[in-house]
Amino acid sequence: MRIVMLCSSVYSETACAVAVRLADMGCTPAGALSVSTFNRGTLLRKLGQWGVKRVANYARTKLSSRNTSKPGRIQNEHLEPWLTRRHAVFQNLNQVANVYRFPVAITQDQNSPRAIAALKAWSPDLIVFTGGNILRREILGVPSLGVLNVHLGMLPEIRGMSSPEWSLLNGVPVGITLHFMDSGIDTGPILRKYEFPDLAHCDSLADLRHRLIAFGVEKLGDVVAALDRGTIMSTPQCDRNSASRGDNQYFVMHDWLQERAATLLAQPLRQPVSETVHG
Repeated sequence: MRIVMLCSSVYSETACAVAVRLADMGCTPAGALSVSTFNRGTLLRKLGQWGVKRVANYARTKLSSRNTSKPGRIQNEHLEPWLTRRHAVFQNLNQVANVYRFPVAITQDQNSPRAIAALKAWSPDLIVFTGGNILRREILGVPSLGVLNVHLGMLPEIRGMSSPEWSLLNGVPVGITLHFMDSGIDTGPILRKYEFPDLAHCDSLADLRHRLIAFGVEKLGDVVAALDRGTIMSTPQCDRNSASRGDNQYFVMHDWLQERAATLLAQPLRQPVSETVHG
């Protein structure tokens, strides 16, 4: 199975970890298409989600990664098993690509004709999305199987941004959903849903998100392997217009809601969760 990756930046730790995870299981990407690191659309989207302070810190982190030749510090320590090789740390996707021998292309817009032409040249069966632009219909139709995404929430109950926090606030099990992307926001067919088993070990919302990302990298490999074997099928989500379904799509979260979610995370009495598999 030929796999291509879509990435938000060559400095994305998640993208690097996913590429290593795929390569280590014998599914080295045929190529990776990354948005330029300081893409205007990406920064505006992060500004809306995170606010000025966190975006400024994000920019400083990226500049630091670009301007140092010393081994980098891993931001998400839970990705360390994939980012560390022989006491060296992968600092960007180009380094991963040099080791595993796959091409990396840079674009300002993953939906542009030039970007789509590059994707088609790689003839992907599957595209793995680790971040970037909101994808349009033409790019979604490039791979024969679909575009695979890891959503940090249980679909269809929790869609959009800040999914772990909204899960806590709404009493929805914290977990991840692996699904094929469609033209909606987190509305595509579901392949697998997994409740997160280590909620009690999370000491902050940032730690929860980092652990969920690593959990998603691990489970993404399992789903890709099942797709390669032909032992998994997707299940359409319920009618998005159904008023009885009770799902929501969330966007920017106010600081006081963040604080409330952090309080809920810190509550000592948490029920153990079990793995939920759909599809």
